[in-house]
Amino acid sequence: MKKALTTLCGVMAAAGLFAIMLLTLVDVSGRKLLDSSLPGSLELTELLMVCVIFAALPLVSLRGEHVTFDSLDALLPRWLRRVQQVLVEALSATLLGGLAWVMWVKAGQISESGQTTAQLLLRVDVVVYAMALLLALTALMHAWLIVKPDAGQHATELPEGAL
Repeated sequence: MKKALTTLCGVMAAAGLFAIMLLTLVDVSGRKLLDSSLPGSLELTELLMVCVIFAALPLVSLRGEHVTFDSLDALLPRWLRRVQQVLVEALSATLLGGLAWVMWVKAGQISESGQTTAQLLLRVDVVVYAMALLLALTALMHAWLIVKPDAGQHATELPEGAL
């Protein structure tokens, strides 16, 4: 399951980033060589950035690659670091789950109004639903790390003598 999730999210993020690179190459080349920009390139870049960022969120959470302040961790006993990790993971799971819910509701509202992008007329609700699902998946990653802390790369995994 972990491998499938890592592969799926990794491929989504990588494909989005590659598409941004290709889109930028075509757009800039068109402007320089043909004096014509690629129609809708800004909209596509924005949507692809959403894909890259939100597909990477579950991976960052699973691997414990968030920006952290751990300068004082060496001063804390191992049990207190574990308590701290559980609290942080629970808070993260709760907030990300709440954000996923808000995004899902917003996607429903966007769907009802039929909102599309300005130039290419792409449906916006599909993207916001995907954002909500990826946020929910990220929340589940944090909840899973409460139960299975050895799944990520966290300070609590360090051997006692390593600090």
